[in-house]
Amino acid sequence: MAQIVVEELRKTFHIARRRPGFLGALRGLGRREHDPLHALDGISFEIGAGELVGYIGPNGAGKSTTVKVLSGILVPDSGRCEVLGLVPWKRRQEYVGRIGVVFGQRTQLWWDLPVVESFELLGDIYRVAPAEFRRAFDELVPLLDLEPLLNTPVRQLSLGQRMRCDLAAALLHAPPLLFLDEPTIGLDAPSKLAVRDFVKRLNRERGTTVILTTHDMDDIESLCERVMVIGQGRILCDGSLGELRARVTGERRLIIDVDGDAPLEDPDARLIRREGHRVTLAFDPDRVATADLIGRIARSHEVRDLFVENPPIEEVISQLYRSHGTEVGA
Repeated sequence: MAQIVVEELRKTFHIARRRPGFLGALRGLGRREHDPLHALDGISFEIGAGELVGYIGPNGAGKSTTVKVLSGILVPDSGRCEVLGLVPWKRRQEYVGRIGVVFGQRTQLWWDLPVVESFELLGDIYRVAPAEFRRAFDELVPLLDLEPLLNTPVRQLSLGQRMRCDLAAALLHAPPLLFLDEPTIGLDAPSKLAVRDFVKRLNRERGTTVILTTHDMDDIESLCERVMVIGQGRILCDGSLGELRARVTGERRLIIDVDGDAPLEDPDARLIRREGHRVTLAFDPDRVATADLIGRIARSHEVRDLFVENPPIEEVISQLYRSHGTEVGA
């Protein structure tokens, strides 16, 4: 059964147009003109209980607007949106008690309070029974390795430490649905791995539904079985990573370490780059069998090592954006 149902959701912002120069500024005082920005342009999707879905797109594509509508912060202009059987921006007090939200660049903790006191305040705000709060607290603190941080003021935490605390804070009331907006932004490698491992366990062991928006494709590859791609306010693709790759390109990469500097060419392969003795080729496995291509190259070159892989997901996503006329890095 679907936990989230979105049908033809639309949200348009009106951006004030600023004319150049002093006279333009004076005219703007008398009559302000606006340009429409269609942040959501009729998107539709469903998400079932227990799914872990990656929601990706370039800056300005509509990701954060979608999350803000789903979490009840914004009201759409039109369309249908039901989450956990409720309309997010109606009966809001009841609704927010059933979701968790983590924004990577914001915190819901109190800056000058020790972490443990922020947790206790949030427990009171969400009206969590003392026994349930203690159970959640005792479970989350060791899972996220928070014991050394509990008496530290939030302002003295590193970014990675604060992110782990924010994850715990969003889950103290045991919500069945968690929104993560750029949860690993700015984190070092160990902190990213810790956050990913926790999210994976949360989804697998508790069955928590997770919607993850991020620009970090490593997050997507390590966590998400389903990916939705949004661009210019429209859903461009919805499916598994394998389906996304197949839709964009059937190519694979052959990376070969060879002896010598002789050119490495094959009529069924395209040279991507050469860095010293390492050569990267692109080929279509429907056009030439992998074993045949490797055999031809091995007969004409001294091969030290080789391996075959899919194109990096970043390249696949960028190609998808370009095919839909979406500006990459917007």
